[in-house]
Amino acid sequence: MSGDGASDDGDDFEEVESDIAPEGPTADPDAEASSFVEYGIEDKPPLGESALLGFQHYLTMIGATVAIPLVLSLEMGMPDAQVGRLIGTFFVVSGIATLAQTTIGNRYPIVQGGTFSMLAPAIAIIGVVATNGGGWETMIRELMGAVIVAGLVEVLIGYFGIMGTLKRYMSPVVIAPVIALIGLALFDAPQISAAEGQNWWLLGLTLVLIVLFSQYLDKYSRTFRLYPVLLGIGTAWIIAAVLSVTGFYADGSAGYVDLAAVASAPAVQPIYPFQWGMPLFTPAFIIGMIAGMLASAIESFGDYHAVARMAGKGAPSKKRIDHGIGMEGLGNAFAGIMGTGNGSTSYTENVGAIGITGVASRYVVQIGAIVMIVAGYVGYVGQLFATIPNPIVGGLYIAMFGQIAAVGLSQLKFVDLDSNRNVFIVGLALFAGLAIPAYMGNVGDAGTLQEGLAAVPVLGAILGSEVVATTTFVIGQTGMAVGGIIAFVLDNTIEGTAEERGVTELEKMSEDEGDFQSFWDRIGGPDSEERAPGAD
Repeated sequence: MSGDGASDDGDDFEEVESDIAPEGPTADPDAEASSFVEYGIEDKPPLGESALLGFQHYLTMIGATVAIPLVLSLEMGMPDAQVGRLIGTFFVVSGIATLAQTTIGNRYPIVQGGTFSMLAPAIAIIGVVATNGGGWETMIRELMGAVIVAGLVEVLIGYFGIMGTLKRYMSPVVIAPVIALIGLALFDAPQISAAEGQNWWLLGLTLVLIVLFSQYLDKYSRTFRLYPVLLGIGTAWIIAAVLSVTGFYADGSAGYVDLAAVASAPAVQPIYPFQWGMPLFTPAFIIGMIAGMLASAIESFGDYHAVARMAGKGAPSKKRIDHGIGMEGLGNAFAGIMGTGNGSTSYTENVGAIGITGVASRYVVQIGAIVMIVAGYVGYVGQLFATIPNPIVGGLYIAMFGQIAAVGLSQLKFVDLDSNRNVFIVGLALFAGLAIPAYMGNVGDAGTLQEGLAAVPVLGAILGSEVVATTTFVIGQTGMAVGGIIAFVLDNTIEGTAEERGVTELEKMSEDEGDFQSFWDRIGGPDSEERAPGAD
């Protein structure tokens, strides 16, 4: 996406002009430009500033990066001595997968990391293994095998062009609810909605600080404009640490910062492939994990459009989508090999950070990825991240996810909102995307759903199978998948013109297929010597 066609083809960190206009020769210069963007995708801030900005990017997703391994370790009954190592593994996989995605994959400034979409099938797998008397070592080996196969399936979906082919059927009527639900789906995250053990004072302080720095003080200082998340979280974190040291916050309370845990962490922890043993491959477990991967891929499709819009770029081309999903599949397989017990996907939190800070630099995200790799191997650093209290993470979530929902809804400006079909589809998709996951949460688990489906007349034998029940449960728990599927089916079956659906405007904004050159094109492909105008 370089604005300077004369730059070195092989240099992923080249300096280019800071043009935030949309890509593609047919793009409307005013259609997608984001005036708040401080650093565009190709911009390369000074190293010191990039390190701080990259660290800030990773602060935004630390909640999920720590929460997922903590949930898995608790469910598996993993010994406390191994939990820090599991968290470190998530950090290392996140850093390496991010470098791969930003350099070889879709080249968007988007962080890769653990996914909640694959957490539900993982918990289901753990429950089955526990019922059969298996220990935590068996559980994580089963998870490794399921994640590896799910990742390889995603590689095929991406590099065989399946996901990109669907782009022609994805109008703004579909994209808008998918992106909006990415933000809305986490409104009930435990860091926000927990009634017991919550510290609303600390959560509110974090939220107020982020809003203060990003919306009120940003006009007065470039520091406030670039580092609102870092300043907001850092200030609240320091205050919580002081109150913990002085005894105001007791050990075990929501705002407590356990600095002793940092001191007792290992200086270096070993993280390497197959560290928990060789993976196990059980067909039923694999199918359940594939369902989680599919939900994750739908979420990533929405993330690609969201990050492009926030960065002031044209909607992603088919080729870019395919390379992004394919690389996420490789990231999943890598996560399975390393033994996270989870997968790898594009982080919604990172997209929200771009919206708040205006920093959409690929180079910044790559520097942040290196920070994560170091954090994974250095026990002190990983444990320090883990001391961020949940209320602080909750305040961060409120600031970010609301903006992501708004970015999704802003896609509707390209469709005819006087059209009843459009209003009906978007409304139904949004409501179902919130209601059905809530219902699945009340159902409890895939086993309970399987019992209910088995009782359905005539079709009970099919619906009540483990494969169908697990797939339905996993996808049904993922709001953006539910809303996206409903919007996709209705938008492509209810009569409507291309202009009415926003397809005409989307095509004008989309980058040309030649605007994205893959890593292999740039280092030696047949067209590497003659790059398309505006190509990466």
